[in-house]
Amino acid sequence: MSRAALLVLADGRFPAGGHAHSGGAEAAVGAGRVTGAASLEDFCRGRLHTAGLVSASLAAAAALGTDPVELDAAADARTPSPALRTAARRLGRQLTRAARAAWPSAELDALRRAFPKGAHQPVVLGVTARAAGLGPADAAYCAVYESVSGPATATVRLLGLDPFEATGVLARLAPEMDEVAGAAVCAAERAAGEGTDVLPADSAPLLEISAQAHAGWHMRLFAT
Repeated sequence: MSRAALLVLADGRFPAGGHAHSGGAEAAVGAGRVTGAASLEDFCRGRLHTAGLVSASLAAAAALGTDPVELDAAADARTPSPALRTAARRLGRQLTRAARAAWPSAELDALRRAFPKGAHQPVVLGVTARAAGLGPADAAYCAVYESVSGPATATVRLLGLDPFEATGVLARLAPEMDEVAGAAVCAAERAAGEGTDVLPADSAPLLEISAQAHAGWHMRLFAT
């Protein structure tokens, strides 16, 4: 197993399209719910334990070899917002393209054929982890880190927040990222024997509602 491959996959410069998304931070800033480092930390913590846990569980399950078609259906069922479902598939398509260039594999080729418009991004992330020789824990860590690093980075642009403060938020959340990644792997292992219904479905209704409102904004910096 190559730990360097994990660094490549988790690198924000990996061309998977995530830089164009704020993870709901733009809508939260617009609504006045995120105004600085303290409220950003609260926002990221809530996102980590809901959308982050769900994404990490799906990614870990895909890395374990669970049927990606079943996982994609499970991801759809856990994403009520049409705007977020569309965004997840676009990100999945972009990640598939980048992953096939970095780690060519039959599984990634099959995923592209099965989902020409893109599978949900966490599912692709897990299949990519397999192609890179990584395991379910690696996939889960990538997913949980993405769930908070995206909003933190976006808030630097949206509010002019000091990058050192944004990085401090991520550092303080690190122990909770460990916990969520561990829970995601446990859920994925259960799903391997019991089916995808046992995967977490922790919801964040305000994120879903805000995503729909944000999709209708005429002026915005980020896609989501």
